[in-house]
Amino acid sequence: MVSTTIVAVLAVYLIILLAIGVWGGRESHSVAGYYVANKKLPAWVIAFSSNATGESAWLLLGLTGMGYAVGIHALWIVLGEVLGVALGWVLVALPFKELTDRYDSITVADYLESRFDDRQHVLRILSAIVILTMVTAYTAAQLTASGKAFSSFLGTSYAAGVLVGAAVILYYTTVGGFKAVAYSDVLQGVLMFSGLLMLPIVGVSAAGGFSQLIEQLHSVDPNLLEPMGELGFSVAGVLSAVSFMGIGLAFLGAPQLLTRFISASGRTQIVNGSLLAVICIIVFDVGAVFAGMAGRSLFPGLDDPETILPTMASELLPPVITGLFLVVVLAAIMSTVDSLLILASSAVVRDVVQKTLRSNLSDNRLSLYGKLTTVVIGAGALVLALGEVRVVFWFVLFAWSGLACAFTPIVLCSLFWKRTTRAGAIVGMVSGFLTTVIWVLVFKVGFYDLYEMLPGFLVGFVTTIGVSLLTEPPAAAAEELEAMRAAVGHPFKGFP
Repeated sequence: MVSTTIVAVLAVYLIILLAIGVWGGRESHSVAGYYVANKKLPAWVIAFSSNATGESAWLLLGLTGMGYAVGIHALWIVLGEVLGVALGWVLVALPFKELTDRYDSITVADYLESRFDDRQHVLRILSAIVILTMVTAYTAAQLTASGKAFSSFLGTSYAAGVLVGAAVILYYTTVGGFKAVAYSDVLQGVLMFSGLLMLPIVGVSAAGGFSQLIEQLHSVDPNLLEPMGELGFSVAGVLSAVSFMGIGLAFLGAPQLLTRFISASGRTQIVNGSLLAVICIIVFDVGAVFAGMAGRSLFPGLDDPETILPTMASELLPPVITGLFLVVVLAAIMSTVDSLLILASSAVVRDVVQKTLRSNLSDNRLSLYGKLTTVVIGAGALVLALGEVRVVFWFVLFAWSGLACAFTPIVLCSLFWKRTTRAGAIVGMVSGFLTTVIWVLVFKVGFYDLYEMLPGFLVGFVTTIGVSLLTEPPAAAAEELEAMRAAVGHPFKGFP
C-alpha cells in the first residue's frame, strides 16, 4: 500500500518546482534569458547547480549501487571526482568566464567559434550533433532512474514513474528556462547534500557501528574491503581504479557544466563559489559510497544494487523521511535532465537556427522555438526510456564521457595553448567523440573494461595538438590569451 505521507511529501516538492518554473519564466523571453539567465547568477547558485547537474541519478542510485557492489573500491570514483571538480573551478572557470564575457558567448559553441574564428560554423554544427546525440541518451538514462525510483518507493509501474518525472521536468524547464533550472538545482542540491549526509550515518548506526559494519562486510565478501576490489593488484584491478578516477575528468570541460560559468554574474562569484562546490562533491560522493556499503551489510542479496538507497530509506526511516528520500532521488534526476534539455535546446536554436542559418527572428520568437525544442528533445528521450530498463551507472557514464571527450580537450587547449588552431579543434572534437563511441562498441571488453573517457581524452588531446602544430592559429589568439591572463592572473589567484 502506498503511504499517503510519502505521496504528500512528493506532491509538495513537485508544486514547489512548478512554482519555480513560473517564477523563472519572467526572464525566459530572450535567448540570453532562456539559456543563461541573463548572466546574473550568484556564487551559491552556480556552485550547487554545477554539482547537482554533474551528479544526477547516477549519484543517488548508481554510485550507492556501486558502493553496494564493490565496497571501498568505489572510493576511487570519489577521488577522481573531487580532483576534477577542484581543478575545474581553479584552472578552468576564471579563464573561461573571462573569455566568454569578452566574446559575449551564450553557449560553449559561441565561445569556440569566436576563439578559433570559425566563420564556416563547423564547430557549431559538430557541437550540435554531439550534444543532441549524447543528451538524448543521457536524458533517457535519467528517466530510467525516475521509473526505478517510483517503482521502489511507491510500488508504481516503471512506465508511470518515467512519465511523471518527465512531465514535471518538461514543464518547469520549458516555462522557466535556465533561471528556473539553476534555482531548482539549488533546492535539489541541498536535498541531495542533506540526504547523503544523513543516510550513511543511519545505515552505519543500524549496522551496529563502523567496526561492526566492517566485520559484517568482511563476512559477506572480504573483497569489499580491498582497495582494488576482487581484482586485486593486477593489471585489471589497477585499470579499474584508473577508470573510476577518470570519471572526474569531465568536470574540466563538459558543456552542461561550463554553461554555469557563463551564467555567473562575474568572476568574483566563481571565486566565492569554488569552496562550496568542493565541499558539496565530497559530501555527495563519500555519502553515496558509504550508504551503499552500509546497505550491503544490512540488505545483502538485492537483485538490483541500484535500488539500495530506496530500500534503506523505506526500511530504516519513518514515512515522512522516506518521502523526502524519494524527493532526493527525483532531485538528482531532475537537476541533470533540466540542464541537459536546456543544453540541447540551445544547440539547436542558438547554434544552428540563430547563428548558423543566420535567422533574423526576434528574441521572443527564438525563445519560443527554444521551448518547443526542449519539449521535442524530452519526448524523444522519453520514448527511449519507456522502451528499456537500463543500468543507470554505466549508461550515464557513456553519455557523460561522450560529451566530455568531445569538448574538454579542445576547451583546455583553447584556454592554455595559444597555438591551438581551428583545424585542431575540429579534428579533436570529432576524434575524441568517435573514440569514446568506438571504444565502447569494439574495444572495451578486450581491454579490461577500461573506461572510455580515458582513450577518448587521450585521442582528443593528441589529435588537437598534432593538427594544430601543422596549421596556423587565429591571428589574434596570442593577444587574446595574454589579455585574459592579465585579467585573471595565475590559476590560484583569489581562491581559498
